[in-house]
Amino acid sequence: MPTSSTTVPHSIVAGFHALSDPLRIGVIELLRQRELCVCDLCDVLDVSQSKLSFHLKTLKEASLVNSRQEGRWIYYSLNLPQFTALEQYLAEYLRLSQILPANPCHKPS
Repeated sequence: MPTSSTTVPHSIVAGFHALSDPLRIGVIELLRQRELCVCDLCDVLDVSQSKLSFHLKTLKEASLVNSRQEGRWIYYSLNLPQFTALEQYLAEYLRLSQILPANPCHKPS
């Protein structure tokens, strides 16, 4: 997925922004194991539901998590296709590093 520095898709920007917070990383780490109810996330992370709701909203808007309601509880799980999109975006930089000189501004003496 080649992109120029000025045309990075919003989904990529939102994904990396969502991953820039330690609490949101904690949520992602917990959801790697299994789907969890918001109440379980609050307990394990020791945060209030209102604080966690803000972070879950950010993760959901970045398409990193899915939610489903069961009764009065909301359960969250990872949205793996979005992680694949972020991985593919980063892989392009790895590919470029293999074909570009190590330091194109540095001229050998």
